[in-house]
Amino acid sequence: MATKALFNMAVNWFIRQRIDQIQNFMNHPIETQQGVLFSQLFHADETEYGKKYGFKDISSYRDFQQQVPIVNYEEFEPYIEKARQGHKDVSWPGVIRQFAKSSGTTNAKSKYIPISDESLEDCHFKAGKDLISIYANNHPDNQLFLNKNLRLGGSSELYESFNTKFGDLSAILIENLPFWIEITTVPSKKTSLMSEWETKLKAIVSEVKNQDVGSLTGVPSWMMVLLQRILIETGKGNISEVFPNLEVFFHGGISFKPYKEQYRKIIGKDINYYEIYNASEGFFGIQDRSGSDEMLLMLDYGIFYEFIPMEQFDRNNLQAIPLEEVELGKNYAVVISTNGGLWRYLIGDTVKFTSLSPHRIQISGRTKHYINAFGEELMIDNVETALKKACDATEAHILDYTGAPVFMREGKSGAHEWLLEFAKHPTNFDEFSKIFDETLKSLNSDYEAKRYLNMTLNPPIIHTAKPQLFYQWMESRGKLGGQNKVPRLCNDRQYIEPLLELNKN
Repeated sequence: MATKALFNMAVNWFIRQRIDQIQNFMNHPIETQQGVLFSQLFHADETEYGKKYGFKDISSYRDFQQQVPIVNYEEFEPYIEKARQGHKDVSWPGVIRQFAKSSGTTNAKSKYIPISDESLEDCHFKAGKDLISIYANNHPDNQLFLNKNLRLGGSSELYESFNTKFGDLSAILIENLPFWIEITTVPSKKTSLMSEWETKLKAIVSEVKNQDVGSLTGVPSWMMVLLQRILIETGKGNISEVFPNLEVFFHGGISFKPYKEQYRKIIGKDINYYEIYNASEGFFGIQDRSGSDEMLLMLDYGIFYEFIPMEQFDRNNLQAIPLEEVELGKNYAVVISTNGGLWRYLIGDTVKFTSLSPHRIQISGRTKHYINAFGEELMIDNVETALKKACDATEAHILDYTGAPVFMREGKSGAHEWLLEFAKHPTNFDEFSKIFDETLKSLNSDYEAKRYLNMTLNPPIIHTAKPQLFYQWMESRGKLGGQNKVPRLCNDRQYIEPLLELNKN
């Protein structure tokens, strides 16, 4: 015990030294970001992308704006594919050996984000250390390193293709973690990298139920499933009876608001909750104050940020602004240039600034309609394609529709709830529902994972709307007219609830 306590003190002293550096970029955000930009341009000026867009000739942000285009994944994909095939110096110096696989693109089931050595060390791993540093600074009496951290990633299998590896970001991170993290973390690397979820879940429960866990790290929806399994396995009334020293949950990936009360009940005591904003493309934000609902924008991770005001968002004429021009309360689409070789890359998220000194943000949504209540990243393109396939197979025609999440309650899985107004009803409603669900699985690997064995998502709940329902609803809101559209997807239930109520009358 004395050795563990000494280790805890040493680690806490070491990581708190980072606080001074964080305070420096909080005090000098613009200078920090300018340094990041020109350092990245210098490193990549001899790459294929750097030569094409004249990185050597860029001497100001204005040059960067004018010479380098803003791109989405589809537009940047040829460079990624070339890098995946083992070519060097494509958009970042050297050969990129690892790619994080995730969903959310328009034309592909999965996208592959390059993870360079620099982005792994100077962004993702640095952020992990900062998370602990910030927490330790806010809670000097923490006992994190006296106990274990229970981590829960997604599908954690790595695959090889063209002499490069690809898989979930969690798999890449776990594969490359330093030893000192491994000895303080459960489950083991072997268990974490198991590919079949049900088998892995049983192994995790078996491995962690007798451990002294002090912190949790993961996506709220998946972690809830694991904690419920632990209670079933142990027969305990709440998680505090299993892990009496649990003090914090580091969470990200989806909104925590629908889960907060559920976590309070299942844990059985008040603990700390810290939100993180990370993605395959990079690690962007960390909640830096206890009890806050905003995150500090991390400015020295090798990521240069730009922002597109959403009221000016035009896919045919994208105009971004640098950090020094953002305003409070406005929604901005996020554009990043990274030390993984992404350049002026539109990640699809929108944020709003809650503070400009320092720069703190909240995630406000996506640049497209979406549902991401469980990490499924369901985009309107997926839904439109799936509905068309279901309609074609059952001779149906849809006039209007909307969809929303059904959040997890009392140990039950969540779902997506749909309200569809048909011009022509399906010849077989059950077949329509099945084809819709199966097509979404085929289009979106994250949705497919959440639907696996109904563990996170049950089959979709589909209601038939009475005639003229959406017209009546839009009329009641004063939203009739060509400029007003029915919200197709929403990440909460603000639209579907009044529609369902109106549908009863």
